[in-house]
Amino acid sequence: MFSVALRPSWIGRSPLFTGALIVAVKKCAMMTHPSSGSHFTDALLLGLEGVKKKILHGGTGEIPKFITGAKVTFDFRTTLCDDERTVIDDSKAVGTPMEIVIGNMFKLDIWEMLLASMRIGEVAEFWCDTIHTGVYPLVSKSMRRIAEGKDPVDWHVRTCGMANMFAYHSLGYDDLDELMKEPKPLFFILELLKVLQPSEYNRESWALNDEERLKVVPVLHGQGNKLFKQGRYQDATLKYKEAIICIKNVQSKEKAWEAPWLKLEKMAHTLTLNYCQCLLRIEEYYEVIEHTSDIINQHPGVMKAYYLRGKAHLEVWNEAEARQDFSKVLELDPGMKKAVKKELAVLNMRIEEKNEEDRNKYKGMF
Repeated sequence: MFSVALRPSWIGRSPLFTGALIVAVKKCAMMTHPSSGSHFTDALLLGLEGVKKKILHGGTGEIPKFITGAKVTFDFRTTLCDDERTVIDDSKAVGTPMEIVIGNMFKLDIWEMLLASMRIGEVAEFWCDTIHTGVYPLVSKSMRRIAEGKDPVDWHVRTCGMANMFAYHSLGYDDLDELMKEPKPLFFILELLKVLQPSEYNRESWALNDEERLKVVPVLHGQGNKLFKQGRYQDATLKYKEAIICIKNVQSKEKAWEAPWLKLEKMAHTLTLNYCQCLLRIEEYYEVIEHTSDIINQHPGVMKAYYLRGKAHLEVWNEAEARQDFSKVLELDPGMKKAVKKELAVLNMRIEEKNEEDRNKYKGMF
């Protein structure tokens, strides 16, 4: 599976009233400035239902502008509300701060509102009721997978995000499964490190909105193709991977199997198969088998997926599987007869060489 840096590209929806929240925070700050040492102990955060804030360490300066496109960098710790304050996640333990872009569909939108009440350098503890924490297990899973170097997006989940929330399945982590089955209030301890306005940084693909992501996909595709032709296969995989992640993030917001979703699915398949061609060149055969099998399981009529999987099976001595895939290629596209004949000739030659080697190895043993 594909992985990205700890800069979540599943960035979230900024509530319409975030701007009003910032204004209210500033008015409140005029009465009590956190850098003076005063704390909002167990204070209801500006009338926001189900949230209480306690400032643990005051920040400096004015509250930053949290406009759409602003990139926010912060550390966080998530704990249960039990006597032990059991830690669920801790960005400092991972060693990399969290980054989100305001207005880019971050699943846990309450974090945008909490951060919008903070100054640079401020450390604050927020108690959040279950109305705000129900999706946290899904967000936590993505963050953990990123930290583990894995793909944060479940490519082949075929229902919309909301449906997945209610159709329980294991997230792969026992503590998150428990929270998913029985949501609980949580403590979020946030430390605001930096806020960059849109004009102050170069926006990477993970920081783009959906419209911008779709515009950058053909650019990345073209760059990947050029690198492939130059024989720079590892570099090409990075371009294809980035394009696929852009598509999957947009697709996750569409209803499965409807026209917009299917259009994006076709785009993703094309890029994934290009990615697999690169993997064949750098001898990552088992990953080719994994990705092509995913496509075949969902869309069994994709001829190129069978062809690439057959080539990968050939390289790892899966003779029966290779022959079966090449047979399916001919069934789907008889025009591939010449290419398949060439691959089968290679397979037969390798099998004969191996048999000859085995005969020589065991000659005289019996």
